[in-house]
Amino acid sequence: MMEDIIRKAEILIDALPYIRKFYGRTFVIKYGGAAQTKDILKESFAMDVVMLNFVGIRTVIVHGGGPKISTIMGKMGKKPEFIQGQRVTDRETMDIVEMVLGGLVNKEIVSLINRHGGRSVGLSGKDGGLINANKKTIKKLTPETGTDEIIDLGLVGEVKSIEPGIIDTLEKGGFIPVIAPIGVSPEGVTLNINADYVASAIASALKAEKLILLTDVPGILDENDRVISTLKKRQITKLIKENVITGGMLPKVQACLNALSGGAGKTHIVDGRVPHCLLLELFTKEGIGTEIMN
Repeated sequence: MMEDIIRKAEILIDALPYIRKFYGRTFVIKYGGAAQTKDILKESFAMDVVMLNFVGIRTVIVHGGGPKISTIMGKMGKKPEFIQGQRVTDRETMDIVEMVLGGLVNKEIVSLINRHGGRSVGLSGKDGGLINANKKTIKKLTPETGTDEIIDLGLVGEVKSIEPGIIDTLEKGGFIPVIAPIGVSPEGVTLNINADYVASAIASALKAEKLILLTDVPGILDENDRVISTLKKRQITKLIKENVITGGMLPKVQACLNALSGGAGKTHIVDGRVPHCLLLELFTKEGIGTEIMN
């Protein structure tokens, strides 16, 4: 019994250097995947965020919600459509996206953090002019002509700039901002934006100590399916050429590189399916995911 108690004290002491190092710094966390859908993982995520906040680490949460959007669309008799992994968003779909992300999902996360003792406030990119966006188009090669065809995804955006004033104000008051990835164009049009890229842009704007992306994989895997614990920026291009980094990991890695180029300290890709993954990655020497740094 006494040994168990001493072990608990040792765990706290082991975390002390990290708590001291990160005190007063800002972490931007992209929250999505299984961690956002399974109750036990929701609870552990909220407890981790509150713990970080109470030891003096400022946290900013950016969340997705794609599966929930598709479910609600189905209930409304509307079939989701994707091109190159991106949701085609007409005006009716944008209304659903804003309702689900800015309302349902956002407020659930806020409520969860508050229930565990944090003080959280929900925002979308519309609040305080936080996310300024441009309409996004993608290109698709037409084999018959050998030319690029411009594909219109509808009301899909990419980040033009971040106005972090509202985040600074909330953090100074001890609040935890929870942000839905919805932006506004210069013409005042509401746009749906990839949450990884929003988190990356916010991490850059805040010069955050860390950008942490929660995923449904253990991290970046080598050719033997082992987690690569640390990578330098210059190693990423080589791994992409060698097809070690492919598919859905590509946009996450690009988001990390963008954040590092924009002034973030380090970036982490972490398995959100592991309970208390944030504490394990941040407060242990070994970590559990992949860190990418300059």
